[in-house]
Amino acid sequence: MPVLKLNWGKGADTIVNNGHTIQLNFAEGSSLMLGNVKYKLLQVHFHRPSEHMIGGKNFPMEAHFVHRSEAGGLAVVGVLMAEGKPNPAFGKIVKTMPAAEGPAVKADAGIDPRAMLPQRLGYFHYPGSLTTPPCSEVVEWLLLTDPIQVASADVAAFAKLYPMNARPVQKDNRRYVLRST
Repeated sequence: MPVLKLNWGKGADTIVNNGHTIQLNFAEGSSLMLGNVKYKLLQVHFHRPSEHMIGGKNFPMEAHFVHRSEAGGLAVVGVLMAEGKPNPAFGKIVKTMPAAEGPAVKADAGIDPRAMLPQRLGYFHYPGSLTTPPCSEVVEWLLLTDPIQVASADVAAFAKLYPMNARPVQKDNRRYVLRST
């Protein structure tokens, strides 16, 4: 499987509470290369609890970095979030997330999406669906094998807004889940 080549900028453009989750939108310029296909980074949003499990274990939260190719295909990099030491980037998101649904506002310039990645970018890859309606089967899923740590207080703050905003874990439905080295 190809190595993930993430070329993300250092900041988000806007942050929004869209009534389903907290989402950061990105300006042009950040991308993911998967093999010979280039995907533009559009946004990251969060789910509580995680929508994926590893070895039967779920996690308190999961981040989904959504990318789109020129042809319209989607690739989502999923990052599992475990409680532990604080993650400064996620901490800034929690401190600045809008408490109520409303229009997007300018995001804190200090939020670096790259700081929400683990050291190693090993991943599970499978073809799947969007996790929100219409749940279309159009996504190249790239779930990172290593979780990041975030402060339990930050998970609790997110949970005050969205105690449960995750799709239940789905069966593999005869999909092949591949693992990078």
